[in-house]
Amino acid sequence: MSTAADLAFDPWDPGFVADPYPVYAELRARGRVIRYEPTDQWLVPHHADVSALLRDRRLGRAYQHRFTHEEFGRTAPPPEHEPFHVLNDHGMLDLEPPDHTRIRRLVSRAFTPRTVERLRPYVHGLANELVARLVEAGGGDLLTDVAEPLPVAVIAEMLGVPEADRALLRPWSAAICGMYELNPSAETAASAVRASVEFSAYLAELIAARRERPGEDLISALIAVHDEGDRLTEQEMISTVVLLLNAGHEATVNATVNGWWALFRNPGQLAALRADHSLIPSAIEELMRYDTPLQLFERWVLDDIEIAGTTIPRGAEIAMLFGSANHDTAVFTDPARLDLTRRDNPHISFSAGIHYCIGAPLARIELAASMKALLERAPSLTLAEEPRRKPNFVIRGLEGLSVAAG
Repeated sequence: MSTAADLAFDPWDPGFVADPYPVYAELRARGRVIRYEPTDQWLVPHHADVSALLRDRRLGRAYQHRFTHEEFGRTAPPPEHEPFHVLNDHGMLDLEPPDHTRIRRLVSRAFTPRTVERLRPYVHGLANELVARLVEAGGGDLLTDVAEPLPVAVIAEMLGVPEADRALLRPWSAAICGMYELNPSAETAASAVRASVEFSAYLAELIAARRERPGEDLISALIAVHDEGDRLTEQEMISTVVLLLNAGHEATVNATVNGWWALFRNPGQLAALRADHSLIPSAIEELMRYDTPLQLFERWVLDDIEIAGTTIPRGAEIAMLFGSANHDTAVFTDPARLDLTRRDNPHISFSAGIHYCIGAPLARIELAASMKALLERAPSLTLAEEPRRKPNFVIRGLEGLSVAAG
């Protein structure tokens, strides 16, 4: 059995967080499953294993649909964390069938391809407006001026969150997502609990208003949708809307700044993209692969499984390393090289299986819209100063990306 103790895998080390990909190569060379004591997890670094395990029903995002905490050999979360877990555990990302199947079916009936496609003109119009302001100012922070406001506004528009309230969403989301990091601190947990209480209370009021006065938004559609008499409960509704708001912008924000930082570090690829805008679709997929916004995804082992001769027992937790899988030489030729023309690109940045990202089509529209607007309206965009990485490992992003637009 391999362990990570003698490797440089350290999700709290700034040097590792800055560039984890060489360490991932060491992990893949070490084996297919590696025990990591600091988080009490089994690391899975290979693409084939991650892809298969995402579809393996012996694993689950939750276990309480089958076991109590005691039966599963786990300790219940502290009572003071309850507001976060009530909110988190009723969203479809952290549910398993049959509840996951029921909620995803109902959400899919409201979150339709037609709904997403109807947003395309709004997305492109807003992207152009935001980039025009950036250019007029001679530059700014690509994170706060374009990457954040675009997807936040889009998902808020889709859900029907009033424009005056939209500034509340990003801070709540950031606080809640802090709990997805490995071994979050007491301060991080307290912030997540506060945000969960405030976010839930806000959405309860908004949902009540939509029940009284339905509109053309997704919240109204979620209230109205039903399948053979089945409906979302009030808590499922709140948790679903929080999930859609958080997931609806978090990955897109980080993919945008990670992507442009990668382009600035690879001027030849940026020049090729500026010369040929038809590369935008493959560029988006490659940038999602090259510097993955979500580095790690966890699953509980519901029934014993075996990986390369190692039995992983029921009650264990597996950490699938998306960033490593997306750099696996068994799947990607020269994965450390940014290649915007890469055609064979089965990255797993949007996950796979029953938890595949329901918002992936919308994310791709947003990423394409902002990239197109920046290429057309800011063709000489340059990096103004070296960015700083956020200290987070699981959700990978930058503190900001300062650019000049002449």
